[in-house]
Amino acid sequence: MAVTFQEQIRKQRKLIFVFVSLVLFTAIIVWWGRFRPQEVPEKPITKRFAKIKIDFEILDHPLLAEFKLIDKIPEFGGEKGRENPFTPTF
Repeated sequence: MAVTFQEQIRKQRKLIFVFVSLVLFTAIIVWWGRFRPQEVPEKPITKRFAKIKIDFEILDHPLLAEFKLIDKIPEFGGEKGRENPFTPTF
């Protein structure tokens, strides 16, 4: 069943209407968000934060004394990399 020339014109008119509607809708949203008068606060908001005090006495706890520090991290002993890293390994 062939689409006639008149049906193509009707489809094009509908698509033009949808396109123009989308453009107008977008323009209205942009205009409303950009050029709308903004409320300006009379004085700036200032907030004072409490001073942070760090309690270092927790580091003297006896449980922390049981931890042992690592002297040096051992180097990697195997072969580094492969010829093509993007090929699957299976």
